[in-house]
Amino acid sequence: MDDDLKQALTLGRGYYQKKEYARAEQWLSQVVERNQSFADVYNMLGVIYHDQGQYQKAQRAFEAALRLNPGYTDAALNLAVIYNDTGKYPQAQEVYRQALTRSGAAPGQLDRYVKGKLANMYAEIGDVYLSAGLHDEAIAEYGRALELGPTFVDIRLRQANACRDAGRRDEAIAQYEEIVRLNPGFLPARLSLGLALLASGRKADAVAQWEEVLRLAPGHRNAELYLQLAAGEGR
Repeated sequence: MDDDLKQALTLGRGYYQKKEYARAEQWLSQVVERNQSFADVYNMLGVIYHDQGQYQKAQRAFEAALRLNPGYTDAALNLAVIYNDTGKYPQAQEVYRQALTRSGAAPGQLDRYVKGKLANMYAEIGDVYLSAGLHDEAIAEYGRALELGPTFVDIRLRQANACRDAGRRDEAIAQYEEIVRLNPGFLPARLSLGLALLASGRKADAVAQWEEVLRLAPGHRNAELYLQLAAGEGR
């Protein structure tokens, strides 16, 4: 990867994480013009297009992410949301079911600042491995990060998602549950925990997680969609 592409990728991801979507789109678009091998870049662009109301472009971006990484659960779930928003309910149900099937598929004496910085560096390495589809390597790097920052729920969520996509469902559930214990109001973990529980056949527990999301954030669109799709599982 040349330096210009690496800079565009770093800036795009950074602006995306800060939800500065206009700036993120500028850099991420440059990445895909020069290199079409990053599934996470297409997924981020899809989220940005969806936020802009450009549903067709969002759909194409999520589909591109899944072509590159068929086991990319987040992209599959995002695509299911797009299908649902555009009235393609059978497609939404099918993508949702496929996503569930695939998901079945020593620190030294450092001060807090240094530990946090090192933890984030390990997590960034994990992100690189994950974007290349190397789930086990990514999980290991996130684990190193969590040894340094065990309360960093954002990193724990990334590790849990990587476990889920690698088919290590029990580990993913344990990590999601730990996040919920650490931060009961961290909604992304509850949403993903529900999906993992449903994939394990624990529908009632999954529904309870999504209902709690709606209690904490009434009208939450993804929670409402997952409850609707879960209800359709029994039909």
